[in-house]
Amino acid sequence: MRTPFFRRGLLAAILTLGACQASLAQSVLMAQAATPAADTAPAANAVSGQFDKAINKDENWYFSWGYSRQQYAPSDIHVSQPELGNNFTVRQARASDFPSSVPDTFKSLLSLDFTDPQENIRIGKFLNDEKTFAVELNIDHSKYNVDYGQTVAVDGTVTTPGATSSMVVSPQNFNYALHNGLNHIMVNAVWLHRLRGPAHKAGDLQLISRVGAGILLPHADNVIFGNANQVGPKNENICCFKSNDWWQINGWTAGVEVGLRYRVYKAIYVELTNKIAYGRLSKVPVYKGTADQEIWMNEQVLSAGFLF
Repeated sequence: MRTPFFRRGLLAAILTLGACQASLAQSVLMAQAATPAADTAPAANAVSGQFDKAINKDENWYFSWGYSRQQYAPSDIHVSQPELGNNFTVRQARASDFPSSVPDTFKSLLSLDFTDPQENIRIGKFLNDEKTFAVELNIDHSKYNVDYGQTVAVDGTVTTPGATSSMVVSPQNFNYALHNGLNHIMVNAVWLHRLRGPAHKAGDLQLISRVGAGILLPHADNVIFGNANQVGPKNENICCFKSNDWWQINGWTAGVEVGLRYRVYKAIYVELTNKIAYGRLSKVPVYKGTADQEIWMNEQVLSAGFLF
């Protein structure tokens, strides 16, 4: 049986323990109040700084869309049609681009039809902090049409009755066109040099130069001595290696380009350049045969772009 002393001692112990706990709790609270709270600002600033750094790097990429005109040097076009017994060359044929209107150009852009006028697309990435060197994908949707009415020399074997050593080009005897189009798809190295104005801000005027190479992806549309080449509708066999594909890889191209880039507002710029390109076409489909050709092209490109 527990004595009154035991009960009083137990009660005193409980009361003492409770007082100690209360005192300890109060000490902890006082210590917390006396110690400054951990400063969360540096951590927040670090996160904010990393975010700002990522945002400030968003001008490492750029995209532009433009409109262009092309001029072509006269060139020889060799045609081989084994089934017909034809193996001839049309000498120094002149050709032109397609004179689509500016409204047609913007209409095709808004409808996402990039195969009507002569559009130009550039997608690039800067590879240095100064943003003076970049690598880009270059797509030039140019067009090539042999001019009607010109007299050209023809040598080789032509089995068509009445064929002579020369002919006047017409839609019936030699309608040769890479009209949809003569597509240059290239990878370019790009250099920029600031000429005047604040760097990387509105008013920045830069000299831009490019050099690149790639493939030619034309759509051949032609009539040779009354026989039309047929590759089927555009929405069937679109690309790129079959003889009846709408677009086919038919050669390679290389070129240089020089011009000016001007930043008009924040990350928006306009660009005017001149490009000289060489193309080597082979196995361009014609009726029951193929055509080979070398092309020299001079091109002017006016484009607008933005950095991101």
